[in-house]
Amino acid sequence: MSTLRDLAEEHTALGPADIDHLTRLAGDWQLLSDLSFADLLLWVPVRTDSGKAPAFLCVAQVRPTTAPTAYQDDQVGKIVGGPEVAHLDIAYAQGRIWREGDPVWYGDTPARHEAIPVRLRGEDENIEVIGVIGRDTNLSTARTPSQLELNYLTTADDLAQMVNDGTFPPPRHPGETTSAPRVGDGLIRLDASGKVTYASPNAQSAYRRLGFNAHLVGEELSVLSSRLAADPLEGTDAAERILTSLRGEAPPRKEVEARGATVLMRALPLMPAGVPIGALVLVRDVTEVRRRDRALMTKDATIREIHHRVKNNLQTVAALLRLQARRVDAPEARMALQESVRRVASIALVHETLSMSSDEAVEFDGIVDRVATAATEVAATEITVKMRREGTFGVLPAEIATSLVMVLNELLINAVEHGFPAPAEDAEEAQPSLSPPEPSGEVVVAAHRFRKQLHVTVADNGQGLPEGFKADASGRLGLQIVRALATGELRGSIELRNRAGGGTEAVLVVPLGKR
Repeated sequence: MSTLRDLAEEHTALGPADIDHLTRLAGDWQLLSDLSFADLLLWVPVRTDSGKAPAFLCVAQVRPTTAPTAYQDDQVGKIVGGPEVAHLDIAYAQGRIWREGDPVWYGDTPARHEAIPVRLRGEDENIEVIGVIGRDTNLSTARTPSQLELNYLTTADDLAQMVNDGTFPPPRHPGETTSAPRVGDGLIRLDASGKVTYASPNAQSAYRRLGFNAHLVGEELSVLSSRLAADPLEGTDAAERILTSLRGEAPPRKEVEARGATVLMRALPLMPAGVPIGALVLVRDVTEVRRRDRALMTKDATIREIHHRVKNNLQTVAALLRLQARRVDAPEARMALQESVRRVASIALVHETLSMSSDEAVEFDGIVDRVATAATEVAATEITVKMRREGTFGVLPAEIATSLVMVLNELLINAVEHGFPAPAEDAEEAQPSLSPPEPSGEVVVAAHRFRKQLHVTVADNGQGLPEGFKADASGRLGLQIVRALATGELRGSIELRNRAGGGTEAVLVVPLGKR
């Protein structure tokens, strides 16, 4: 399905500012649809040959949540001309809301047509009609409207006039991506003085949760909201936003907390024909939503604290092993302890990253870079080896990251120590050097994702694998760890082989699907 922007750019002569305004309107017009008890269709004129009757393209559609729809089929992308769009043509050409005409039939459904011009104020302060909203009401359930429905319809007419004036929708505030709360959550209408003239039952219930048990009609909502708020500063802010809407501006949404309840509030000015006549305040009881949010935040904080403590404990273990290695005289035992220090430190690195993450996932590229740097610094070789990473690992879940960092740590250490062995002592004595050796080796870690798999290659330009080498038969602890983690915890595969141009490469394939 093409988007509003795609359809408008392909079929119309509308500019970027016009399309942006229509996009904002389509993002906020559920409010108008629910208040109108009607389907809204956004029509824009399409380019036609001169002399032909005007045609209109439907670029957006919304159905009401408060009444049955007039259209069972989606109308977006439909181009209509002739008598069927006569009401749209009148509204577009004359720039006025069209309400004349008899009901029409869509199959077995009778509907009432209305057309609302959509205006936009340009940079030169000229207001132009850039589209038309078709407001089509299903009349199959027509009956005498209740007080709630009358207030909804009156407010809808005011907003429709504001669409025609170019003052609705209001500018979107940074960080606000939705128009919640909705009409059904709770609606309060204020007069020009800020007093409540109507409050829906859900709005009344929301204020009861805040501690106000009397009826809202006749109350000055800004003063009442300020008085009920548990935090005086928050109450003052909420009151100021209501007053701002009465002055003709649309403030950001605001939450009011009192007596353990939380109510989300959105205030919209009502100023048809440019005359401020009051405000529309939508409220929603979000107490349970915020309680769950706080529970999730507490859970996330607890998980991060656990990772932080695990990291500290692993670092303590690594420090103890390091101290023990200094007191051991046997070279093999000292080397074994030093390898254990590196392995524990690599796992601690993952937990350190998780302790700063908001979820159980890590940006793995930074971890690989730190592990690679550490491998060149602590490896038992006198040859200077460069480390380089190609591609990106991306974000990995913790269950993969912990095992993968162990595998990469072993592969990098093996590549440096066994791919570039230290020169013989007699050769060093024959050619003494006062300067550090020039870089003569390179290890490249390459990663890319393909078909829900992570492909990792650790390649060096060293001396390669010895003749007759078999990874399965190798007695090295590091390679045993690599095979066990790659095929077990990671559920993948590992292959060690000689490179065509010299050196060794380890190819690791890890599935990234659900585990």
